[in-house]
Formats: sequence, C-alpha cells, structure tokens
Amino acid sequence: MTLTKADLVHKVYDTYDLTKVEATDVVEAFLRISKGCLEDGNDLLLSGFGKFSVKKKKPRRGRNPQTGDALMLDARTVVTFKPSGILRDRINGE
Repeated sequence: MTLTKADLVHKVYDTYDLTKVEATDVVEAFLRISKGCLEDGNDLLLSGFGKFSVKKKKPRRGRNPQTGDALMLDARTVVTFKPSGILRDRINGE
C-alpha cells in the first residue's frame, strides 16, 4: 500500500486537534520547505527517519537496451535517501 499526500493529511487531521484545512496547510508547508531545501542543493536530515541528499552524477556511457547501441548519458542531479539506523531496525523487525 502507498501512503499518499491525502492519506498523510488525514492522519495529521486524526492525530492532532486541527481542522482539515489546517492539517493540509501543515503538510503542504512541510513539503514546500523540504523541496526548497533539496532544490537549493542542501541535505535534509530528519532525526530518527533518515537523510535526503542531493548528489551530482557525472556523464557516463550507457546502452540502449532495445538495440544494444552505445550512448552517452548526460550529467544529472539526483536525490538519494539513507534511512536512519532506528528506521532500518524497525523495518527489519529488530
């Protein structure tokens, strides 16, 4: 099952004494701040959850899987996630 933004808003609404509009505003504000941080090239560390990092990838050789032809893949920027030890242990049932 996938947790959607609407599900997250509903969980915030159910957990805290907020209206639906306030819960939506809280979730939207958190996502806006998080996106802004990553867009600026900064890491986002959420203690007990994990760390989102912005990484620059160099151009590299690749191949078209349909034809087998070699090609160059452009340089790009990606976001990576590394879970905290606490989250990793909970996922693994430890």
